[in-house]
Amino acid sequence: MTGEEIMVRSSNLTYRVLIENGALRDLGKSVRLLIPSGRAMLVSDSNVFSLYGETALKALKSEKWEVTAFEVPPGEQSKNLAVVSRLYDAAVDAGLDRNSPVIALGGGMIGDLAGFAASTYMRGVPLVMVPTSLLAQVDSSVGGKVAVNHPRGKNLIGTIYPPRLVIIDPGLLGSLPERQLLAGLAEVIKYGIIENKEFFLWLEENLDRLLRGDSARLARAVGESIRAKARVVEADEHERDYRRVLNFGHTIGHALEAATGYSHYLHGEAVLAGMAAAVRIAIAGNLIDSASSERIYALLNKTGFKKPPSGLTAEKIIDKLKHDKKRRDSDLIFVLPSGIGSAKIVPVNDEQLIKQTVESVLH
Repeated sequence: MTGEEIMVRSSNLTYRVLIENGALRDLGKSVRLLIPSGRAMLVSDSNVFSLYGETALKALKSEKWEVTAFEVPPGEQSKNLAVVSRLYDAAVDAGLDRNSPVIALGGGMIGDLAGFAASTYMRGVPLVMVPTSLLAQVDSSVGGKVAVNHPRGKNLIGTIYPPRLVIIDPGLLGSLPERQLLAGLAEVIKYGIIENKEFFLWLEENLDRLLRGDSARLARAVGESIRAKARVVEADEHERDYRRVLNFGHTIGHALEAATGYSHYLHGEAVLAGMAAAVRIAIAGNLIDSASSERIYALLNKTGFKKPPSGLTAEKIIDKLKHDKKRRDSDLIFVLPSGIGSAKIVPVNDEQLIKQTVESVLH
């Protein structure tokens, strides 16, 4: 594909999302267009670094960047304040100053971890997102949400900190394991359900090819998803109201992740189950017609649901729901589809309905 640029406007700056095959090889030049060469930190997990770390370092060093690499073990277990503290230590040791960019090379966990560190080190240093997973490319790299986990809940410690630049190389998706690809497609489908009916129709026709890793269609799905997210974020950057539609599937999804110690579900797998649960609540509240709900279920089923682990109970999931950061007093806040391409933000306090919905996820 030829390069595509999408501009995202935040309250403090407008930043560029560059989508182009081979963009990783020009990382140093792209960052230098924003910031004069100097010191930088490249944050990645060991899996991603083994694949793309040397390419990224070579691209940066060729443009006179003095780079410190900071690697962490893969997985949500690395997304915590203890790891952030070690990152601060490495930044101080490397002499990073307020103009030194933190470059996040990896999936959503790395973007969150590096982004949170960038937002707080010296009260904020430039952040560059280089997402390598489909989920990160279509969702977490854009919008400025950065956070780390607390033992009692996912993303409880965080802030809104837009990146200065997002560099998306769709060619990197070719190395994704099938499971990671499927998890990313859950977030792609989300945009069709909540915001873009035409995109939903396109997904109905093209999901099989996306599941097979069709590169041209994946590139289009990435672009459509980013444009959808940009429209939502620009309307409500700080999640005071409308932006919460992006949490479709996340209320129960985050509880599933927390209840299983962030070790059983990938984020997209948990969100997929959470979206199905939200459709069930919408049906119970007469918010969506049966034809639309059946089409949504059909698309979700094509992606495939991950079986919950043995020993996971409704009580464990509901306990984690009690610590959901979007909760309002005794109400859980759900994003519920009201049709294909539209959604509503609805407080729910029917404990029996919530319990039945959680049990449906388990069975």
